[in-house]
Amino acid sequence: MADNKTRAKKQDDVILGETGRPYHGFPTPEKLDRHGPARIIALCNQKGGVGKTTTTISLAAALASYGRKVLAVDFDPQGALTVGLGVQAHDVPTIYDLLLDTKRDPHEAIVPTATEGLDVIPANIDLSAAEVHLVNEVAREQILSLVLRKVAPEYDVILVDCQPSLGLLTINALTAAHGVLIPMECEFFALRGVALLIETIGKVRDRLNPSIQLDGLLATMYDPRTLHSREVLERIVEAFGDDVLETVIGRTVKFPDASVSGMPITEFAPQHPAAQAYLRLARELVSRGAVA
Repeated sequence: MADNKTRAKKQDDVILGETGRPYHGFPTPEKLDRHGPARIIALCNQKGGVGKTTTTISLAAALASYGRKVLAVDFDPQGALTVGLGVQAHDVPTIYDLLLDTKRDPHEAIVPTATEGLDVIPANIDLSAAEVHLVNEVAREQILSLVLRKVAPEYDVILVDCQPSLGLLTINALTAAHGVLIPMECEFFALRGVALLIETIGKVRDRLNPSIQLDGLLATMYDPRTLHSREVLERIVEAFGDDVLETVIGRTVKFPDASVSGMPITEFAPQHPAAQAYLRLARELVSRGAVA
């Protein structure tokens, strides 16, 4: 999109994107003639404040704008995804209720959002008690998978917004997922935890979910004006190569403004560079085959 092109640099007649690799525009995906079954993507990072929830909301809305039917699952007791999509989670069934009673119909907890094609399963602080309740359950790591399996045929993609930890809830999300998207803040300390997370994904692959894949690392909160941001992004690409997505999400005050309004940034400020970046991310994931 235009925002990336203006910041891209030309070298030997090749346009380089912000990651230092050749820039690709990624074509607008064609509309789907049918929906489902969904590919489940967990958005994980044990470090907080790296843009997981913002990415889940914005990516979900961007995919919905391209005709995909999307279900966003709030899997964080803070419930920020729920609030960010303008959904009230008081006195309604939540993901916590579905985890405690897997025989319950998940449709009871699915709430349509104001964004066409985007639904959400909300969460609230009750979810913080889930690990205590699940610890003695048989096959406790697979509870979320049992829940999502019932609704997966109706959606093209299910995005699970994980809490910032590597506890039982996150393991549930990784066990249920086909792919993992790791948002990474362009800040030095963000690099330190990613190796541990990738190691955890490897253990889940070996022991619980052989089909799980790393869909990519997404650089977030990038500020091209600072040397620190540029150096960290360069180190991320050096360390993880093609696993780093070409799309880079910049730092902007528009994200908290959109959250307060209960709208995705793609609708709150559709022409803003951050909104255009998330639309590009959606196109990139479709091009990579991570989303139908």
